[in-house]
Amino acid sequence: MLQRLHRWVSPGLGIDLGTANTLIAVLGTGIVVNEPSVVALARDSRRILGRGTAVGKLARQMLGRTPDTISAVRPLSEGVITDFKLCEAMLKYFVRKAIGNGRALRPRTVIAVPGRISPVEKRAVFHSAERSGAGKVYLIEEPRAAAIGAGMPISEPIASMVCDLGGGTTEAAVLSLGDIVVSKSSRVAGEHFDQAIVDYLRRQYSLRIGLQTAEQVKIDLGSAWRLSHEHAMEVRGLDLVSGVPRKAIVTSEEIREVMLRTLEEIGACLRETIEQCPPELISDLAQTGLVLTGGGALIRGIDQYLREYLGIPVRIDDDPTTTVARGTAICLEHLSQWKHVLMSDSGNL
Repeated sequence: MLQRLHRWVSPGLGIDLGTANTLIAVLGTGIVVNEPSVVALARDSRRILGRGTAVGKLARQMLGRTPDTISAVRPLSEGVITDFKLCEAMLKYFVRKAIGNGRALRPRTVIAVPGRISPVEKRAVFHSAERSGAGKVYLIEEPRAAAIGAGMPISEPIASMVCDLGGGTTEAAVLSLGDIVVSKSSRVAGEHFDQAIVDYLRRQYSLRIGLQTAEQVKIDLGSAWRLSHEHAMEVRGLDLVSGVPRKAIVTSEEIREVMLRTLEEIGACLRETIEQCPPELISDLAQTGLVLTGGGALIRGIDQYLREYLGIPVRIDDDPTTTVARGTAICLEHLSQWKHVLMSDSGNL
């Protein structure tokens, strides 16, 4: 009874603070916030629109559609905070949405961050979280949180390899005996697919489209491996020659070819991670393989592509977009077990 009361008064929060999306899990409840990491504000005053509510899904709808007086921006880029004040405002809105306004105590919070985050970037995350209403704040590396969220046996003396394919970063790690043995963080990730599609349509069709349209093309047509039924879609944009709206028919084969270079860079990042492993752990990986998490894991055929590229088994987590957030919540629920690998504002515990 007392434990339930304490959780209501001061619920623990697990946060996946991503470049593309922010997810918040409330201890004992599950994931309650899954919103785009976007804020809409007035350009002159930099005040958030809608009395501070133009955040997340509402703000994302404004991307590329705003007049000169309004700006829709992402406070994070490549997994790190680029605008401290906006990130703080965004987090405050999401935290309030997650726990409500009637809680008396500031919640303990575990936040997943990129593995290559610098001390200055860590400090920015701590400050933004604390000023947004969080209590004691801990940080955890994204690949570790992903491995925990995926239920991998990372405490056992065998190799467990995970790759979180996010919007801003690709985070890969091999874990054994509860700790990270080898890790690699690359800023070649999901958003690079979108930009490659924008560049291709400009170059091949003289058609200008925005990143949101490119993302939809990626979702509808994108694949990493040949499809049993190839298909096509109509893409609308601005004709760069005539200056009027126009449409073009684009095929899944074209988009797969466009995505190939980014796929190869992600594959190279994973191969380098494997090559840095001790020989015995490499031997384990031939059997245990790789687990994919993050939004990039939803690209059709990416498991088959990486299986061929790396020569090891590859599987996708059951709910890859929420794996990291679930991992942060598990760490919070079993804090005594994982406290030694978390980072606090006073250093590693």
